[in-house]
Amino acid sequence: MWVWIAVVAVALIILVVAAVRLLGRLSELRRAAGRLQRRQEEAMRLQAGAAKLEQTMLGLQQRAEQAQEQVEQIKAGLGR
Repeated sequence: MWVWIAVVAVALIILVVAAVRLLGRLSELRRAAGRLQRRQEEAMRLQAGAAKLEQTMLGLQQRAEQAQEQVEQIKAGLGR
């Protein structure tokens, strides 16, 4: 009978040790998931900023084309 009690006690100790290790790893995974979520949010903000910058560049390109057309019209008016 003492043998069975010893076997159960050892099994419980092994189970507790495994559970503690698992909980430690779960904590690390939770922190890693939080870091990953923050990086994803930062990437989305950067993507939104890049889209805004692209729109600004398109607007500047249109203004530059209009300015070039005006310069060509002025040159044509001066006879050059």
